[in-house]
Amino acid sequence: MRHAKHTFKLSRTGSHRRCLIANMLKSLIDNERIVTTTAKAKELRRHADKVITYAKKDTLAAKRKVISKLMIRYNTLTPKEKRAAKNGNTSSYNVDRKVINKLFIDLKDRFKDRNGGYTRVLKLEAPRVGDGGEKCIIEYIK
Repeated sequence: MRHAKHTFKLSRTGSHRRCLIANMLKSLIDNERIVTTTAKAKELRRHADKVITYAKKDTLAAKRKVISKLMIRYNTLTPKEKRAAKNGNTSSYNVDRKVINKLFIDLKDRFKDRNGGYTRVLKLEAPRVGDGGEKCIIEYIK
């Protein structure tokens, strides 16, 4: 019996599901809105709200927890790139570094007065072409 197992399996193995959620979370944080299937959006909503809650704590432990959840990989910077980043030039950062910065700077401040419900799921009427799956939009609330 699956009592108290509140997760969508999404017809994937555990490792595949974790990678899928991590990639979708990165895209959601980066673009603030993505189009996906309804089941994936409902599962992603749980994780997206938790990530915002961790970002609002703004501690080192919270940052490490988010990095683990998003499966972030940092590219090593050369000394020249480190000096440029210290002066504000982040062009040498990969997407993962930019996602963490956006989460812990922009999104944290946007939701500081809100206690939960940071995402919205909007169902689309047109089904997905090919298999007819239900599509929806998941986005962060403005």
